Amino acid sequence: MAAKFAKKDTGRSGSHENIAFIRQMLAELRRVAEKEDADMLCYLIEMAYVEAGDLQARM
Repeated sequence: MAAKFAKKDTGRSGSHENIAFIRQMLAELRRVAEKEDADMLCYLIEMAYVEAGDLQARM
């Protein structure tokens, strides 16, 4: 199954809020993964969290 990627839409007013929401959800998911001792999952979620932070900084 091929992943579908949304086109970059820098003009959308809700983009910043959407990325902030995603980042918040990733933080919560990481806490759950830590409780389950899912080290690889923690790592991958952390990478996504960092990427979301980078996106926020560029906006």
